[in-house]
Formats: sequence, structure tokens, C-alpha cells
Amino acid sequence: MNSLTPTPSAEAIGHRLKSIIGGSIGNLVEWYDWYVYSAFSLYFAGSFFPKGSETAQLLDTAGVFALGFLMRPIGGWIMGVYADKKGRKAALTLSVLLMSAGSLVIALVPGYKQIGIAAPIILVLARILQGLSVGGEYGTSATYLSEMATKKHRGFYSSFQYVTLIMGQLLALGVLVLLQQYFLTQQQLHSWGWRIPFGIGAVLAVSAMYLRRSLMETESFSKERDTKQNRGTLKALFEHPKAVALVICLTMGGTVAFYTFSTYMQKFLVNTSGFNKNQATLISTLTLFGFMLIQPLFGLLSDRVGRKPLLIAFGVLGVLTTIPIMGTLEKTHEILPAFALIMIALTITSLYTSINAVVKAELFPVNVRALGVGFPYAIAVSVFGGSAEYLALQFKQHGHANWFYWYVTACIAVSLTVYATMNDTRKYSRMEED
Repeated sequence: MNSLTPTPSAEAIGHRLKSIIGGSIGNLVEWYDWYVYSAFSLYFAGSFFPKGSETAQLLDTAGVFALGFLMRPIGGWIMGVYADKKGRKAALTLSVLLMSAGSLVIALVPGYKQIGIAAPIILVLARILQGLSVGGEYGTSATYLSEMATKKHRGFYSSFQYVTLIMGQLLALGVLVLLQQYFLTQQQLHSWGWRIPFGIGAVLAVSAMYLRRSLMETESFSKERDTKQNRGTLKALFEHPKAVALVICLTMGGTVAFYTFSTYMQKFLVNTSGFNKNQATLISTLTLFGFMLIQPLFGLLSDRVGRKPLLIAFGVLGVLTTIPIMGTLEKTHEILPAFALIMIALTITSLYTSINAVVKAELFPVNVRALGVGFPYAIAVSVFGGSAEYLALQFKQHGHANWFYWYVTACIAVSLTVYATMNDTRKYSRMEED
């Protein structure tokens, strides 16, 4: 180490680790609340949308899921502006409060039989509230974790955003497994048991809100607060049009792959491969657990070899393997082969998910970093990620399930062209200007 470079004290390292852990735990709770909807939609679809086949009911709940995603750009914009003007800590606290309110409403709202059309309307409103929350959560937490980390370990520490994101999804599935296997019958789950995880989420979110109030503000923002006035505005953001376009394009393929092989897989295994709901939940839980564990490994690798090689590897492998994996999985009826196929797909996707947060944060200066990460990312996720499950079910209902496999491949191919031509953000990072 250069003798002129100050060595962080043990106290400073401790504060940094505490802040990263605290921010990550709040992220976990946020994503638990978000994914409980998807994990339990097989059970509550009939309560809000009582007519039609199982596929039709899933289409209705998937439509609400997609609608929540459409609110994410608004959340990314509002919370990004708030984070760049008032601080990362304040925005993180507000986002988890909104998520808690949405979960509580879903836990308590009566079903279609009790209040008629008002039931799905209230469900939609609660999901909109959660969409605003999670839209702001991503950009703010990605910015917070990236700014709290040191340059040498930025990829590694930032990868914990997806560790906790997946852990939140796993927690949602874990609650489902416990209720399925040990506490409730299938009839009870369909009748009222699906409300339990939303109630748990509301309580956890309130706890996370208090935890986040004790977080340290990042040094980057604290310095910026006193030196620049042009913070968190769309005018300031669009002074960086290339970075905005890069976020949208590099997100496109990764978000479609992620939502295909994570949230949609549970329904795909039941609705297409023919597994029962318990088997599908088990497979989803095991694959997501493996997916979670490998995020820091790829984050660490990116600190050694750069971000660009990992993104290119994801693009190439995604284009080559998505159609064969999905086509084979469609005809797979045993747990171990299904697990292996999904695990391969998620390992490839990890080359993107483990570093996507830090790549975006490294593209923007500190005065618009949270807005720059969150707003264009939320647009891409809303258009491509939020619609993935709905498109897949639409293709299936019209007898062309394999068209969706080609769609996923095409989205990854578009992103691959961006990965191949962009600079490696590890070497050309705007965060060094802080």
C-alpha cells in the first residue's frame, strides 16, 4: 500500500460493516414483503379473482404483479430525488415504511365474496404502494452499499444487495413451506392462511424502519451536501444521457432472466412441467438458496478481473443456453433434474445479478447517483422484468409457450451488445471522483 494512503482504522471498518449489514437487513425485509405476493399467489388468486381456470387466475394475479412493477419508475424517481437531496438513510427509512403499509393492507383486506369488486381494487392499490417502495429501495440501497464500501471490495460488498434480495424471497418461500408442511392444510391456506405472511411482513418492515434510523450516512453524500446544490434533479440526471441509456440496456436481459428463473419458476413447474405445489416450492427454495450463496463469489471475482468480463460471460451463456434449458425443463418431471437445470440458469444469471448494482452506481456522480441508479433501472425492470411472468402465461394460454424462451434469449442478446461495447466500470468509475 502507498505510504501516503491512509489505512482505515478498526473503528472505521467496524462502522462500515455495521452500516452495510444494517442496510442489507432492511433490504431483506423489503424484498420479503415484495415476493410474498408471488410466492402465495397460487393460494390467494381465487380469493380475489374467483372465475376461470387456474391459468386465468394466475394471469390476473400476474397482471397485478406487473402493475406493481409499473409503479417502480415513479418510486425510483421520487425516492431517488429524496435520497440525493435528503440523504440515503432518510430514503431507506421511508421506503420500508411504505412497504409495511402495503403488506398490512393485503393482510387485512376481505376477499371478493365479502366485498365484491372492491377486493381486487384494494389489492391493486396496496400493490401500487409496494411498487413505489421497492422502486425506491433498489436505487437507494445500491447507492448506499456501493458508497459505504471501499474501492478494493466494492463488488463484493455490493453483491450483498442481491444476497438479501434473494434471502427475502427465500424467507417468503420458507414461510410457505412451513405453513404447507407443518401448520395448515391446503384448504386453510386457500381460505385464510395466505394472509399470515403478509402480516409477518408488515411487522418485520416496521422493525427494519427503526433499524434503518440508526444507520450512518455515507461519506460521499455528506461531502456532497455542502459542496453542490444541483442534487437529485431530472435536469442534472439527463446531463448524463449515455449513463442513463446504459442502465436501461444493460438491465434488460438480466432482469428478464432473473424473473424468469426465480419468481416465474414456481408457477412454471406447476403449470407446465406438472409438479405439485409442494414440489415446486421445494425446488424453488433449494435453487434460490444456491443462487444466494454464489452472489458474493462473483462479486469478489469482479473486484479481481473487472465487471465487464462477467457481464459478457452472462450474455454469451444466456443466449446459448436459455432455450435448451427451458425446453428441457418443460419435459422434466423429477425433482433432481429440474433442480439442476434451474441451478445452471441461475448460476449464469449470477454473473449479472452479483454486480449489476455496483456497475450502475459507478456510472454516476454522487449528486445524482441514487436517482441515476434507481430511475432508469426501474423503467427497465418495469417494462421487461415485471412483464416476464405475464408474457410467459399469455404465450402458454395461446399455445405458444416456447415463444417466451425466444423472447428471453432476444432480451439477453440486446444486453450482450451493450456489455461488449461499454467501458469496464471498475476501471472507469465515477465514484472515484467522490
